[in-house]
Amino acid sequence: MGHGEERTGAATLAIRLDGTRNEQDTTAGKSTTSPLKVDLANTTSRTQIEVVEEQVGNPDPKTNFRLIIIQTELERFKFLVRSFLRARIAKIDKYALYLLTNTTQSERLSSSELQYANSHQALLEAYYRSSFLSQFPASLQRLDDTAGGISMMEQPDADKAVFLRALRNVEEPIIVEGTDIDFELKRGDVYVVRWSAVRNLVINGDAELV
Repeated sequence: MGHGEERTGAATLAIRLDGTRNEQDTTAGKSTTSPLKVDLANTTSRTQIEVVEEQVGNPDPKTNFRLIIIQTELERFKFLVRSFLRARIAKIDKYALYLLTNTTQSERLSSSELQYANSHQALLEAYYRSSFLSQFPASLQRLDDTAGGISMMEQPDADKAVFLRALRNVEEPIIVEGTDIDFELKRGDVYVVRWSAVRNLVINGDAELV
């Protein structure tokens, strides 16, 4: 899609790495990252820690300098992993019931995360029942009630915006539902777009969230 004027509301501008602009959808979205990547990163980290431990006490100045670089990188890595895990835990806390009742979503959790989500939801339901739910009629005590077409269960907003980086060229135009916006994904470009429009691209590995 060519250059366009800036819009308000549902559509905004996608900023590409080459400095050009494409109109895209706004409203920030969600992220998905496999816990398997964290396991792999932890394995790499343990390997580097073993290298540091083996070289501690080496009188060679070059070796000591190398150890300083490795230790600095390890601290940076640990900060990133902690930030990533805090973000995942925060989402599990917020959407625990949705994750546990949606088979597709629960399969994306690690065994530890699934156990945490079950424990968190059990404690939350126990607290709600002891505080106020027990005073309601039985028909109004369900936390996943959908009476009247309104769901009591909080779910992620798929129309929020995400920052997306294309990992490969995608020839088929990306269409943002409900707007007249469409665009092609070019490898290396970064976009701001609705999560619902690019969810399958991320799942299929054509793009990643940044």
